[in-house]
Amino acid sequence: MIVPMKKVSLIILENEKKKSLKKLRKSGLLHIEEMQGSGSRLASLNEQIKELESGYYTLSEKVNKNTVQKEKSSRESIELAKKVLDITDEKKTILSEKTSLNAELERLKDWGEINLSELNYLSSKGIELPLYDMPLSEFKKIDESLKTIVLSKTKQSVKFAVVKIDETDEEKITSLNVFKLQLPHLSTFEIKERVEVINNRIKEIDSEIESFTCYSDSLKTAIENLEKDVEFETYSTGMKNENLTETSVNTISVSYFTGYIPAEDLPELQETAKENSWGLIAEEPSEEDNVPTKLKNNKFISLIYPLTDFLGTVPGYFEYDISGWFLGFILIFFGIIFGDGGYGLLICTVAGLMIIKNLKAKKEVPAAFLLILLLGGATVLWGTLTCTWFGLAPEQLPQILKSISLPVISNVYADKIWYPFWTNGETGLTTAQNLQIFCFGLALVQLSVAHIMGAARNRKSLKIFGDIGSVLQLIGIFYVVLTLVVNGEVFGLDRVICGVPVGTLSIVFVGAGFLMSFVFANYNGSIKDSVLESFKNIVSVLLGVVNVFSDIVSYIRLWAVGLAGAAISATVNELAGPMFGKLTFIIFAIILLVFGHGLNMILNILSVIVHGVRLNTLEFSSHLDMSWSGHKFKPFKE
Repeated sequence: MIVPMKKVSLIILENEKKKSLKKLRKSGLLHIEEMQGSGSRLASLNEQIKELESGYYTLSEKVNKNTVQKEKSSRESIELAKKVLDITDEKKTILSEKTSLNAELERLKDWGEINLSELNYLSSKGIELPLYDMPLSEFKKIDESLKTIVLSKTKQSVKFAVVKIDETDEEKITSLNVFKLQLPHLSTFEIKERVEVINNRIKEIDSEIESFTCYSDSLKTAIENLEKDVEFETYSTGMKNENLTETSVNTISVSYFTGYIPAEDLPELQETAKENSWGLIAEEPSEEDNVPTKLKNNKFISLIYPLTDFLGTVPGYFEYDISGWFLGFILIFFGIIFGDGGYGLLICTVAGLMIIKNLKAKKEVPAAFLLILLLGGATVLWGTLTCTWFGLAPEQLPQILKSISLPVISNVYADKIWYPFWTNGETGLTTAQNLQIFCFGLALVQLSVAHIMGAARNRKSLKIFGDIGSVLQLIGIFYVVLTLVVNGEVFGLDRVICGVPVGTLSIVFVGAGFLMSFVFANYNGSIKDSVLESFKNIVSVLLGVVNVFSDIVSYIRLWAVGLAGAAISATVNELAGPMFGKLTFIIFAIILLVFGHGLNMILNILSVIVHGVRLNTLEFSSHLDMSWSGHKFKPFKE
C-alpha cells in the first residue's frame, strides 16, 4: 500500500534555523520539499564531493578482493582525493606527451639516429646538412656539382643529405620531386630517453594509486558524510524568510518550509514542534503537490522492490501500489520466457548458494537473492508443466518428467490435436494454440484487474460504469482475438456453446462496453460534460478499441520469446550431440553446451527486461492510467 501522507509547513525562528534543523534531522521524520540552496560554503562542499567522487572512482577501479581497507578521516580523505586527482592529471598529461613522442619516432624511424647537437655544430661552421627523400629516378637527375651523402637507398627511393655551402646548393634540387625532412626538436636518442622517463613515471603513478586503494571505502564514507552536509546547508540557505514587525524597534525574523510526513508519524512531529516552539500546519496534500511515495507491504510482496528499484519505477502518490500484482505476474512472465525447468534449477542453485553463504556468515539475506530464488522456482514449475528440460526432446527425458507435465501444453503431446467439446470432433487445437490461448488469457486477467482496481477507486462515482465498460470490452475483444489469431473454426463469431451464442455475445460486449466508456469514462459530476469530452477526443476514443485489441495480442510475445529460447537450446544440443560420440571431442562438446546455454540464458534475461517488465509497466499500467511519476519518500535524517 501507499502510506498516507500529510503536508506539513514548519515555521522556525531565523536565528535558531540551524539548531532547529539539527533537531529535525535527529528525528528523521520529515521529507523536506526540494529547495535551491546558495552560498560559498555550499559551493565548497559540492566541489569537495566532486573531488572525492573522482578520487573514489579512480581507486575503486583498482580495488580487488585482496585489498584490505584502512580508515582515514573525512579531512584526510579529501586531501587524498586531491592527491589522486593531481597524479591522475599528471598521468594524462605525460601520456599525451608520450603519444606525441612516439609519433615523432615513427616519423623518423627510416632516417636512423638524428643528433641535433652535431648538426648544430656543423651549422656553426657554415655547413648545413638538410635531409631529403626522393624517388630513385629523380635522384639520378641531380646536378653532379651538388655534394650529397646517401643515407639509405631502395629500389624506389633514396634518402640523402645535401652538403649545403651556400643558398644556390639547395636551389639545384627544388625543381625536382623531393621531400625535405622537418628536423625534430630533440635528437632521436633524447626522445627515446624522454619516453623511458615517462614510462617509469607512469609505473610510479600506477604504483602510488595502487597503494591508495586501501582507502577507497574511506573516500566513499567521506562522500556520504559531505552529501549530508550539502543537504543540511541546502535546507539552511534555501528556506524562505519573513520579517515580522513587532514594534518600531524590535523585529522578529522567521524561516519556513514545506515537507511531507507519514500520517502515522505526525503526532511525534507535533510533539517535537511543541517542545521547540515551532509553528506547524498539517493538511491533506492535493494533486498539485509533489508528494513523495512511501510503500509499505508485507515481506513477501516486498521481494519485488529490488527489481522496481533497479528499474527506477516509483508510483505517484495518487496512483496505485501494484507491487503485489507486479510480483505475481512477473513470476509467471519470467517462467514462460525462460521456459526451461533445467534453467530454473540452475537459477535456484545459484540463489540457494548465495542465501546459504549469507546465513553461514550470519548476515541478513538480501531480498534480491530471495527474488531470484522465486523466479527460478517459477521457471522450474513452467518447465515441469511443459516438459522442457535443457532443450532435450521428450523422448530423451525420464518417464516421470513426462508423466507430471500438463498434457494440453506439454511438449510430450506437441503433435496431438485437442478437440473442445463444442466442436464435436470436427476441428481442434494444437499444443501451440493452447499456449497462445493461455497467454491471451493472462492478458484478459491482468488488464481486467487494472479496470477492476479502477472501478474500486471510483465506486462512489458514476465513473465506475466506464471501468465496467472497459472490462466488457476486454472480454469481448478477447474472444475476437481467439477468432482472428488462434483458430477461427474453433472460436467462430457464429459459435454457440451450451446454447450461448458466444460469438454474438462478444460483439455485444464490445459495443456495450464502448458505449459505457464513451458516456462515463470522463465523468466528473456531469454526464453531459463527460459525453462532450468524449466527442472532443473521438479519434482517441475510437482508437482505444484498437488499442485494447493490440494490448491483448501483445501478450503473445511471451509464447514467441519462450519458443525462440527453446529453439536455441535445442539447436545447441543438436550441434553438441554428435561430438559426444568421439572421445577427443567431448571437451569441445561440453564447452559448446556451456557457452550455448549460457548465452541463451543471458538472452532470456534481456527478454524478461524488454518484454516481461514491459507488460507490467506499460500495458498493465496504461490501463490503470499510471505514469510512474512518483519519487521516493526520503526523510531528512542523520
